[in-house]
Amino acid sequence: MTGESEGTSAYRIADMAASERPRERLAALGPHALSDAELVAVLLRSGVEGVSAIQLAQSLLGALGGLPGLHRAAFDELCAQHGIGPAKAALLKAAIELGRRLAAATPEERPSIQSPAEAAGLVMYEMGAMEQEHLRVLLLDTRNRLIRQVDVYQGSLNTSLIRVGEVFRDAVRANAAAVIVVHNHPSGDPAPSPDDVAVTRGIVEAGRLLDIDVLDHLIIGKNCYVSLKAKGLGFS
Repeated sequence: MTGESEGTSAYRIADMAASERPRERLAALGPHALSDAELVAVLLRSGVEGVSAIQLAQSLLGALGGLPGLHRAAFDELCAQHGIGPAKAALLKAAIELGRRLAAATPEERPSIQSPAEAAGLVMYEMGAMEQEHLRVLLLDTRNRLIRQVDVYQGSLNTSLIRVGEVFRDAVRANAAAVIVVHNHPSGDPAPSPDDVAVTRGIVEAGRLLDIDVLDHLIIGKNCYVSLKAKGLGFS
């Protein structure tokens, strides 16, 4: 049976020993001390018939493939999991969206990007969970400070589909001095393909003609990334 069951007794976090309750452990030790399942259990608040909140969280993470799978799961997919109805699904999706907004928020002083890791940190939370390929361009000023991020393409990337002019359109309008190109691999494996290298080469050559420095092309996987410039692929 899927969904939340009405009128049945649930195993609640409050029924656990105080030292084992995730909420109390969070208050005493901080959220970093909790496991993924314990953090999810805090959001779920209660389990279902014969299953504690932590057991329910463990089952949910196992079914979806851990936190990345939970991040990617659609609302209806969450509701279909055992013990997760609309109320619990809404709590989980709200928490994930708050995390995405926090990751996307920038301080009043625009961040200066000085390394591939800093660039990847701006986009990995969101792009690592995308189910389709997206190509995004980070527009930078003369001090490598972020002007804004621009989504350019959605779908499979290959040399026959990429129009280099579209990659640089917003950079020209914003008078950007440099760009970092980013795209994701929904498979989770950021290893560059021959098409990725060919696309990079074309973008770098076009950047030279436009006097816009292409600092890097990053491929985002699941909690990981590859810098094509660091690997010497497409840059010469």
